[in-house]
Amino acid sequence: MNKKLSELEVRSLNSKKGLIALLSKEPLNIERALRYIDYEKKLEKLQTELIRMQTWAINNDERVIVVFQGRDAAGKGGAIRRVTERINPRHMRIVALPKPSEDERSQWYFQRYVEQFPKAGEMVFFDRSWYNRAVVEPVNGFCTAKEYEVFMNQVNDFERMILESGIHLVKIYMSISKKEQAKRFADIKSDPLKQWKMTKLDEKAQPLWDQYTEYKNAMFEKTNTEISPWKIIRANRKTEARVNVINHILKSIPYDKDLEI
Repeated sequence: MNKKLSELEVRSLNSKKGLIALLSKEPLNIERALRYIDYEKKLEKLQTELIRMQTWAINNDERVIVVFQGRDAAGKGGAIRRVTERINPRHMRIVALPKPSEDERSQWYFQRYVEQFPKAGEMVFFDRSWYNRAVVEPVNGFCTAKEYEVFMNQVNDFERMILESGIHLVKIYMSISKKEQAKRFADIKSDPLKQWKMTKLDEKAQPLWDQYTEYKNAMFEKTNTEISPWKIIRANRKTEARVNVINHILKSIPYDKDLEI
């Protein structure tokens, strides 16, 4: 790093967070450490606003759903953790449903998701959602062409009913490049603490990249509506993506920004 550090930057690097950021990765990189310190400051400020938003939701019996979709290894779980780690856990839930049971397969497709919807004063975060049927299921042969067609014909009406019932719905799609996905998969496979994250579906994600792209584009074309739009978050840089995710949620919910917490 050639430029001279300011007094503020020196103080930041000499702090506990600064030293952790500076020494946690090799080789030593001052610019990277300063970026991380800046990220931590932004994150703290945004998480304070999330607490304000949740307090507003609790006080006013509001219901909020945030849907996270995206490529495998796009950082959905990490973003959800940063959104939820400071808010009141008694008034929020993270929903990541497993594959449907035999009984659930015989039900209306949306039913098991409706059963997870928020009660008054609650926020629910879907780590993947009913939109599995728009991309993951058809690409991997988990649904028939007819089931896919029915879903695509019903989903906009389904979301209109959600909104008309007074629930706030935010749809986020986290997007990464094919090269970045491959890099993250390699990192996961080489880390004993992360290897459990790699699934059979993940193994197929790179070979099926183009098929995923085709169905993803069809999903956006059909379901990026005026009343229920998608927000695409570029997620090659995780820290930047997390900040953008929280900013979008805060902009999407009409909470009282002057509320005392």
